[in-house]
Amino acid sequence: MTYDRNNRSLFVPPSTQDHIQGTMNAAVVFIMYGDYECFQSANVYRLIKVAQQQLNVSFGENNLGFIFRHFPQVQIHPHAQRAAEAAEAAAAQGQFWQMHEMLFIHQQELGNGYLVEYANRLRLDISQFLQDLSKGAYVNRINADIEGGLQSGVKAAPALFINGIRYLDRWTVEQIMADVVAANDSGF
Repeated sequence: MTYDRNNRSLFVPPSTQDHIQGTMNAAVVFIMYGDYECFQSANVYRLIKVAQQQLNVSFGENNLGFIFRHFPQVQIHPHAQRAAEAAEAAAAQGQFWQMHEMLFIHQQELGNGYLVEYANRLRLDISQFLQDLSKGAYVNRINADIEGGLQSGVKAAPALFINGIRYLDRWTVEQIMADVVAANDSGF
C-alpha cells in the first residue's frame, strides 16, 4: 500500500459541516476533493461508489463513510465553480447528494441553463436556488474546502484520503478495497 506520510495527512478533519454518506466515526472514511467538470473526479467518484457497495458487505454500512469536498479547478474547468455552488444550493434544500450525482452524470453540460434544469428535475425551489446562485451564497464554503485541500497538500482534483492519509496507489476498485482491508487489519 502506498501512503505518503510526508505532509500528506488531512489537515481539516471530518466535521458536521461536511457532506457525508455513512458516518464520520466509521471504521473507514473516504474523503474526496473533487471537481464536477473533471473527468477523473467523476471516475474516482464512480470507483468509490463501487468500492463502498462491496465494502459494505465486509464492514457493514455503518462502518463506512464518504465525504465529498469541493476543489474546482477554475483555471481549466470554467463551469466547475458554478456547479459546486449549485450543489451547495441544492444542499440547502436537502438535495446535495442528488445534485452531486446529477452533476457528475452530466459533467459535459454544466452551464447555467443546465444547472437550473437539474434543480427543476430535483423539484427544488427554483426561486431560492437562483437567488442563492446570484448572491454567491456558498462561495465561502467552497473556498473553505479548497483551502483545506491546499493545506492537506492537494494541488489538483481528484484527491482521495482514506482515514486521513492521502491515497496514492492505483485507482482501481480492487486496489482501493485491498488497501482499505489492509489498513483496517493493521488498526489504521
